[in-house]
Amino acid sequence: MKKTVNSIRKAKSSGQKIVMLTAYDYPTALILNQAEIDIILVGDTLGMVVLGYETTRDVTITDMIHHTSAVKRGNETCLIVSDLPYQSDKTSKLAVEHANQLVSAGADAVKIEGNKTNIIKAIINADIPVMGHAGLLPQTTETFRVRGRKQREANQILADAISLAKAGCFAVVLECIPSPVAERITGSISIPTIGIGAGASCDGQVLVTHDLIGLFDRFKPSFAKQFTNVKKEILRATESYKFEVQQGTFPDADHSYK
Repeated sequence: MKKTVNSIRKAKSSGQKIVMLTAYDYPTALILNQAEIDIILVGDTLGMVVLGYETTRDVTITDMIHHTSAVKRGNETCLIVSDLPYQSDKTSKLAVEHANQLVSAGADAVKIEGNKTNIIKAIINADIPVMGHAGLLPQTTETFRVRGRKQREANQILADAISLAKAGCFAVVLECIPSPVAERITGSISIPTIGIGAGASCDGQVLVTHDLIGLFDRFKPSFAKQFTNVKKEILRATESYKFEVQQGTFPDADHSYK
């Protein structure tokens, strides 16, 4: 059964943990569907792990549309959430226009970073669900560090999350904040919290799939558990192929037409 915004909302009250992973292409979407993941995030992290950009700020709305379309073609059951990339939400008008483009490409909802209440309301008024994002905001931060260790900063993140819930967001991502802060926020708002580096008390978790499977190692966030290492396997297979081609043992009779 296809996941919906309402089914994600209901997961909080039922106590069912929400599982979210990134996908940027058709084959990954197929795998996440088979695994029955709740939410696929077409994140602007694609700029770094797929397109080789230095930061997510280089990602364009055209990039996001292209990859959202690919994920849509591989998806049947997951809720697809696509990031509004850096500066694509500078005004309410621009944000609504770009959100509509992402929905047309296959997204069920969009994610927006920061406490941008008016812009969020404008998108929701255009009948497009919005996922919020508080704590560390990669699009605009100058330093990648844990947020909320100081009380004043923790209180601000809580206030932001409350504001996002009141604005109509159906869920909020909490990134790189101490577990007690995330627990406090999760207990203070009615919408689900989805943590990334925010501890186990959140209503769900999200990771970048390339981190989870060991496919991207330019850097490794301390919160990202590597469940396998496909890069090693791909390298092993590539080296075996290279050896057999150079030795003249591939293709053999079984891999040639008669």
